Amino acid sequence: MGLELKTLQAFLDHSFDQVIDVRSPAEFAEDHVPEAINLPVLDDAERAKVGTIYKQQSPFKARKLGAALVFRNAAAHIEEALSVHEGGWRPLVYCWRGGQRSGSFTWMLREIGWPAEAVQGGYRSYRRLVTHYLYEAALPFKLVQLGGYTGTAKTEVLLRAQKLGAQVLDLEDLAQHRGSLLGARAGGQPSQKMFETRLVQALAHLSPDKPVLVEAESSKIGVLNLPPALWGAMKTAPWIELSAAVQARSRYLSQAYSDVLADSVALKERLQPLRFHRGHDLVDRWEALIQAGEKQALCQSLATDHYDPAYDKCMRAFAPQVLSKIELAELNEHEMDVAAERVAQVLSEIEM
Repeated sequence: MGLELKTLQAFLDHSFDQVIDVRSPAEFAEDHVPEAINLPVLDDAERAKVGTIYKQQSPFKARKLGAALVFRNAAAHIEEALSVHEGGWRPLVYCWRGGQRSGSFTWMLREIGWPAEAVQGGYRSYRRLVTHYLYEAALPFKLVQLGGYTGTAKTEVLLRAQKLGAQVLDLEDLAQHRGSLLGARAGGQPSQKMFETRLVQALAHLSPDKPVLVEAESSKIGVLNLPPALWGAMKTAPWIELSAAVQARSRYLSQAYSDVLADSVALKERLQPLRFHRGHDLVDRWEALIQAGEKQALCQSLATDHYDPAYDKCMRAFAPQVLSKIELAELNEHEMDVAAERVAQVLSEIEM
C-alpha cells in the first residue's frame, strides 16, 4: 500500500534522508515534491514506448517490457547515484500514482537492506494536497500589499523590509518574472504546477501570527496565474503605498531593466501587443525612442502612457485600505532603507 502522507506538512517535514522521484525527466521537470531528486526508472522515450504498447498491443506486453526497463534502470542507479549510501540510509520513493514504478524500485531497495518506503498515491496525492490548499481552502495569513506605480522600487523595499524582520512572500522570485510587460527573466518561468509547489513551500515557512508583506500584482505574473486562495486574500488586503515622481521612476526603471533595454530587437517585439491596447502612434513613438537609444525617455513614456493608467484603473476597481503612504524623492539607497524601516514599522503595528 505504501506510506500515506495526509498533509502538505507531512510531505515537507518528512524524516527520510532523501526523497526520490522515479518518474520520467519530463514529469519531474514539470513539478515534483520539494527537495526530491530524479532517478527515473523509465526515461521519456521508454515511458512513451511502454504506453504505446499498452494501448495498441497488450497490457501484458507493456508490463513485461516495462519491468525489464525499470529493473535495468534501477540497477544503474544503485551502481551509480546510490552507491555512496550505507545500510542505514532511509529513502522515500514516489512515482505518478504509487504504482509499479515506485513499487518495483522500493522493493529492490528493501532487498538490498535499505528501509525504503513508497508514497501511497504517488505524486498525485501530493498534487491533490497542493490543489486543496491553493484552490479550495482559505489561506491562514493576513496579507498586506506593497503597492505603488511601476518604478517605485517595490521589490527592493520588500526585500529590505524582510532583512529587518518582516515576513515576506516574494512572488516575483517564485515566478521568475518581474511582474510587468517587460518583466521576463533569463531562463523563463517555471510551470504553473512548479510555481504552486514553490508557493506552498514558501508559505509553509511563514507564521499566521504575523502579517505577510506581498508586492501588489495582477492576477497573473508573466504567464502564471495566482491561485484563487492567494489572489482572493490579496484582493481584500490593506496596502502600504510607495510613491515617487515620474522622473525618478524613469531613472530607476532604466537601470533596473537595463538587461531588457539592451536588446532593442526583442524589446520592440515585446511592445507589439500594445498596439491593440495603446494604439499604433504610441508604439511607433516607443520604437523611435528605442532606435535613438533614449532609454530613460522610453521608460518615462511607458510609465505615464501604459503602466500608470493600468495602475489607476486597478486602484479604482479595488479601492484598498491604504495603511501608509511613503514618498521616495530620488529612489536612492538611503531612501529605500528608510522606506523599508517604515514598512516594517507599519507591519509591526498591525493587530492580529
